[in-house]
Amino acid sequence: MGSMARAAAVVAALVLVGLASAATAQMQSCNEELPPKLVGNYSGLACQPVWNNFVLRYHQDKNNVLRIVLSTMYSTGWVGMGFSRDGLMIGSSAMVGWMGKKGLPHIRQFALRGKTSSKVVVDRGFLVSNDHDHTVVVQQAKIYLAFQLKFPYRLTNQHIILAFGPGIPTKNKLSKHQDKTSFTFDFTTGKAVADGSFPYGLRRAHGALNLFAWGILMPIGAIVARYFRRSDPLWFYLHVGLQFVGFIIGLAGVVAGVALYNKIQADVPAHRGLGIFVLFLGILQVLAFFLRPNADSKYRKYWNWYHHWAGRLALFFAAVNIVLGIHVGGGHTSWKVGYGFNLAVILVAVVALEFLLWTRWSKDSAPTPTY
Repeated sequence: MGSMARAAAVVAALVLVGLASAATAQMQSCNEELPPKLVGNYSGLACQPVWNNFVLRYHQDKNNVLRIVLSTMYSTGWVGMGFSRDGLMIGSSAMVGWMGKKGLPHIRQFALRGKTSSKVVVDRGFLVSNDHDHTVVVQQAKIYLAFQLKFPYRLTNQHIILAFGPGIPTKNKLSKHQDKTSFTFDFTTGKAVADGSFPYGLRRAHGALNLFAWGILMPIGAIVARYFRRSDPLWFYLHVGLQFVGFIIGLAGVVAGVALYNKIQADVPAHRGLGIFVLFLGILQVLAFFLRPNADSKYRKYWNWYHHWAGRLALFFAAVNIVLGIHVGGGHTSWKVGYGFNLAVILVAVVALEFLLWTRWSKDSAPTPTY
């Protein structure tokens, strides 16, 4: 028992020493003096260790000008700090600095429009700055990115992305990052909260449910109604069943989308607006089913016209919104290829069935049944 107690005491002492060392290292990082080149414009900043050996110094004045000095250990490659509106990399803007092969400092703004190098565009983005206020300094194996940004409002909680890559950029093309992190930083209190709880499962559920409902089930239901009416009344029950199930699944996808928006406040007005419009058309279609006039009613032809074209319009904008959703959600290639293949199969089937339908109509002048 005595030996176990001694071992436990040793472990506890080692843990305390480790924690004390980490705390001391963080304090030393903030207590270290800035390189002389930065003292004039960047002295008196608040300081906070944020990730690994990344240290963030900052100050926001009454004119909403934010002065930033980001420092970390450095040997080669690039270091970047991104500002995101929704916590996602895509759609954010970043300040990236590096030392060139000839020893010249570089710092540029990049718009992060995608996950490939070609989608990371130099000298683009929503950050407002004066290029003359930007500086990169390497001193004692540390790199310092110093820059000033002007915001239209006072920053409080801001989504921040930090990343670094091993390759020196060539012609302002960034190599893939070696590591990255994201967190929400409160520029009033200096507190950082990790964004590790991003609801990826909720985003996947939102996409999958709506793609299955509006991209597969409902187009099949529309195909059944237009091209298989000779199988009466089977076509009618299949059409109603497919559309009803599709609408319920799509409604579940909308609920997932609303929950996702409430969590991340994603800035995707086009996708959200199209989704609301498609949902509105879907609700009208459900109501139209219950308000359907009798087949011999004089209003039936107007109902048919409305039902057909409102349905086609809903499916068209649903397809557009699915593509848009895959894009703004940063969907992997499998999503793009999968939905592209599904859409191609549906379009080929519609063209072939439409040809057969017109061929049959040319041989048979009998009117088609209404529903």
